[in-house]
Amino acid sequence: MTSIPPNQTLYIRNLNEKVQKEDIRRNLYYLFSQHGHVLDVVALKTIKMRGQAFVVFRDISSATTAMRALQEFPFFDKNMKISFAKTKSNAVRFHEGVYTAPAKETAPSTTPAAQKRPREDEEESEAKRTRSDQQTSQEEEAESANAQASDQTQVNPPNRILFLTNLPTSVSEDMLAMLFQQYPGFKEIRLVPGKSGIAFVEYESDAQAETAKGVLNGFKLTPTHPMTVEYAKR
Repeated sequence: MTSIPPNQTLYIRNLNEKVQKEDIRRNLYYLFSQHGHVLDVVALKTIKMRGQAFVVFRDISSATTAMRALQEFPFFDKNMKISFAKTKSNAVRFHEGVYTAPAKETAPSTTPAAQKRPREDEEESEAKRTRSDQQTSQEEEAESANAQASDQTQVNPPNRILFLTNLPTSVSEDMLAMLFQQYPGFKEIRLVPGKSGIAFVEYESDAQAETAKGVLNGFKLTPTHPMTVEYAKR
């Protein structure tokens, strides 16, 4: 069997099919962005794409690093299987200035030629029109949240325990751990029994907690729940 050479696009499978498409796409974007600049994330719930997705990086080294770091990573209760995609993504071609909309991508999807083209190009082509500005929107929202946080008067001094508020009622320890364990020093997540919407995250040091707070304050766990991350009272 011929091995697939490294490239900027990763093919992810064994994803939880019960999770909503936008939750999959949003959390994959966040998770993989820890390892490099992500150009695009493709996650569609068509029959043949269930449990699968593509993550497109700007460069091969970032894609390689992400694949090694996240191989078998528990993502929504299922371990991800990651490999390099078979062909270069349209997002990469566009970024390199060489994307010219080949005829095979503009042909009707019912033709035999269109049915045989690589999976990632087909799915990206179908989703391209509705995803064109989503990544920019996410970055702008994150910048806005960080700006708002920096303007607020800090009530509690820095310490190694973070206090999370405005969490959706459906949030779980595993989902929060998936986000916060990307930062060194992570120890545990503690939900509060009988009280929804809040939780505590503990790190080994104040500095490690500060790093996670700076990145995740304002992160949207759902479209209507931008998470607030503050230092806990000591």
